[in-house]
Amino acid sequence: MGNRAGNPLAARFTDMTDSARRATGAGPPREAATHCPYCALQCGMTLRETDGRVAVLPRWFPTNQGGLCQKGWTAAELLDHPDRLTTPLLRDRASGKLRPASWEAALDRVVAGIHTVQAGGGRDAVAVFGGGGLTNEKAYALGKFARVVLRTRHIDYNGRFCMSSAAAAGMRAFGVDRGLPFPLSDLGTADTLLLVGANPAETMPPLVRWLAEQRRRGGKLIVVDPRATATARLADLHLQPLPGTDLAVANALLHIALAEGFVDIGYIAGRTTGFDDVRRAVAAWWPARAEALSGVPVADLEETARALGTAERTIILTARGAEQHANGVDTVTGYVNLALALGLPGRDGSGYGCLTGQGNGQGGREHGQKADQLPGYRRIDDPADRAHVAAVWGIPAGDLPGPGIPAYRLLESLGTPDGPKALLVFGSNPVVSAPRAARIESRLRDLDLLVVVDFLRSETAALADVVLPTAQWAEEDGTMTNLEGRVLRRRALREPPPGVRTDLEILAALAAALDEGPVRSSGVDRGSSIAPEPRVVFEELRRASAGGLADYAGISWERIDDRDGAFWPCPEVDGPDTPRLFADRFLTPDGRARFHAVQHRPAAEEVCAAYPLHFTTGRVLAHYQSGTQTRRVPALRQATPAAFVELHPDVAERLGVTDGEPVRVVSRRGEMVAPARLSPAIRADTVFAPFHWGGAARANTVTNDAVDPISGMPEFKICAVRVEKVNAT
Repeated sequence: MGNRAGNPLAARFTDMTDSARRATGAGPPREAATHCPYCALQCGMTLRETDGRVAVLPRWFPTNQGGLCQKGWTAAELLDHPDRLTTPLLRDRASGKLRPASWEAALDRVVAGIHTVQAGGGRDAVAVFGGGGLTNEKAYALGKFARVVLRTRHIDYNGRFCMSSAAAAGMRAFGVDRGLPFPLSDLGTADTLLLVGANPAETMPPLVRWLAEQRRRGGKLIVVDPRATATARLADLHLQPLPGTDLAVANALLHIALAEGFVDIGYIAGRTTGFDDVRRAVAAWWPARAEALSGVPVADLEETARALGTAERTIILTARGAEQHANGVDTVTGYVNLALALGLPGRDGSGYGCLTGQGNGQGGREHGQKADQLPGYRRIDDPADRAHVAAVWGIPAGDLPGPGIPAYRLLESLGTPDGPKALLVFGSNPVVSAPRAARIESRLRDLDLLVVVDFLRSETAALADVVLPTAQWAEEDGTMTNLEGRVLRRRALREPPPGVRTDLEILAALAAALDEGPVRSSGVDRGSSIAPEPRVVFEELRRASAGGLADYAGISWERIDDRDGAFWPCPEVDGPDTPRLFADRFLTPDGRARFHAVQHRPAAEEVCAAYPLHFTTGRVLAHYQSGTQTRRVPALRQATPAAFVELHPDVAERLGVTDGEPVRVVSRRGEMVAPARLSPAIRADTVFAPFHWGGAARANTVTNDAVDPISGMPEFKICAVRVEKVNAT
């Protein structure tokens, strides 16, 4: 492969042909060059199967250069896990328990349920909920299945809980949403790197090699986080604001940059619009005001602004800590404004970006899982976009449904008089991951039909009427798009276990079973609309995305293999891809970036006498998302066996709580119980809990379901709570 020449690690592990990977019986070990199934870094790895046992081996790839975190090294342990689902499950109507069933019986139950629900409530009575870990092919097919086969407007996905605020801010500022508009390696060359609400040392550890490279070159790392995380401990400067005040910090930094002459007037005049409104808005954010609100000292704000404004190469990155708020779009916009004022986007080695979280969080939001989007980042309410995609799909544009509603509103509406009565879930576990999770669990129980497609019995699957077993990442081919916008190839090592189907095969079977013949109004055969082969789906995706913002038309599987991936947009087969965006113009109609004046506003729920502490959530090193996978891996479970509540020692002393003692965190929505972990790394007015567990330790029972009015992002990162000793009366 092109980027691997002369690399000894690359030479050691080579790609295998499909026939070699699919071979059965005795013989030499089988190998597949693929990518980790977890985060959006999508680290390269090699899988080797010997005598039925699969091992993870290092593989050189530009993003991770052979490194993996503990999650990646242990990823293959789930392939043959005893909890693996290998047969469909149906809820027995007499006993109420899930029982093994045949595929025929399971599909019959799903089809009959959908027909009944839509006959009584119309097409929108059925909803689809996807995931940011699905391959591009599956995300595309799921959106097509919802709109062509089910003809429902109700589809959204769990990426709404991850990237939606950064995506909306990027779209309105730059005209496009690509997490990093430059290669990840640029981080290592930055003179100043500002991370806002990001903890990659725990969420994507191999990325830390680029932070180390940045420090080795003499660069300055600044981290903004309410906790002294593992990443903050690497920083030259750590700003520790009150949760929910990141926008005040951003406006104060721009205020200082203006006062001290760091803004790039020529760039602003030549490449942007709207700066005068922003200038007036940040005039009121003098550093002392920001300090009084956020707790960040004036001296630290000034040091940060000077480091950003005087460096030759400066990068500003945001992540979930800044984005998962009811004002998340405005908060990200504040940091985009700062980057634009300094003239960073499009400048070599500089810019603004956001760190995508889920494995295909980027590709998963580009190809039709979002309620308002069609493939290629086309808008479902744009007539030209509708016409293009409808032509690829072979249906009249008028047959496409209109926009749906964002994920939390969709989940909250389930089973209500005006909401969907059936839900199909692919690659998500909202019982654990949704805000105000007890309410969402109740909504799921109110459905007439809940279908979950998964390879493990998640908390959501445990509530289902039908559970369909699906293949894992090492058992199917496809593509992913990582946090850089680099399209990658996922390669199968082996076939799924007997009785297990891929998601594409399940969608194709459902489409065929649901079809009652050509639709009379248009003569469209919808039963064969979903292809079960990922390469066929990808070729269709290329046509559907052609001319869109996320244009994959020039990306083939062969091109990906030859060049360690390809960056979108890539409109021509023989033309270049786009590792770096914005060099000459932004993707707005006039080519200029847009400033937007934004002001801090309080969290949706402020502390009071009854709920005197701020509650925030996040991830820990050993676990991922809702923990359905990682909590089943012995080494990861041993590293972090259970949830915890992180408290400042001063808070614990007031409560009479000792380290390891169970505590109850109570909000207006519910409570969680977990052992206390005392740490001076957190602010004394804030408590933290990881969100990887269900049951009594479910952090999202507590979190607030207030949402950003633009993105639909819930306010995961701040709400008001009290903490009690479990034995307190």
